[in-house]
Amino acid sequence: MAKDTVYKAQDPNQPFRFNAQVAAVFPDMLRRSIPGYEASLEAIGSLAARYVQAGSNCYDLGCSLGAASLAMVQGSSSPDFRVIAVDNSAAMIERGYAVLAGQRGNIELRQADVRETTIENASMVVLNYTLQFLDLDSRDELMGRICAGLVPGGLLVLSEKVVDEDPHMEELLVDLHHEHKRRNKYSALEIARKRAALDNVLVPETVAAHRARLETAGFAHTAVWLRYFNFVSIIAIR
Repeated sequence: MAKDTVYKAQDPNQPFRFNAQVAAVFPDMLRRSIPGYEASLEAIGSLAARYVQAGSNCYDLGCSLGAASLAMVQGSSSPDFRVIAVDNSAAMIERGYAVLAGQRGNIELRQADVRETTIENASMVVLNYTLQFLDLDSRDELMGRICAGLVPGGLLVLSEKVVDEDPHMEELLVDLHHEHKRRNKYSALEIARKRAALDNVLVPETVAAHRARLETAGFAHTAVWLRYFNFVSIIAIR
């Protein structure tokens, strides 16, 4: 696994991009930056075992290198379904082919905008830290299309960085997240540079805002099933 050193020399005035430099170190970046990331992948596999239906489609929207896609394939016992893995980054899709070589099976990688992707006959949809990178105006419409494209009883897994309604708690959670990064050998300079690069690129919301959007979109049931500091994963059932 290539080590993430992107922000040791990155120009802090350059916004974060899912380019070839990031794609090359992305697994290490996720492992060291997102607390609970491995647990979210493990649970996606467990949820796939319960919710993936034979003859259906599953979607990994904002798939990066396809980790969630692979978790669905490995977790499900159904022999007859396909995973449509979508990302708008050419670098991510290209490296995804290499990462998944020999184990792609029924995973179809597509370079496309998730906002323009047709969702149909879906038993499971995953957005693993994807919605936060979309403009706020498009999030409601996407959730509505996902819900409409799910079969009755179909599942959405939505993982996001969030902000807390209580400013005091938000300050604490941000500090705990930065401490997590320091324990994973990121320097203070790297942490500051990446935070600056993500400013106005990653726009987090509250858990309440996410759940309200899901309910408005038509999901019958929603719940937070995983939280680690200011990172959460929500499941929603149509």
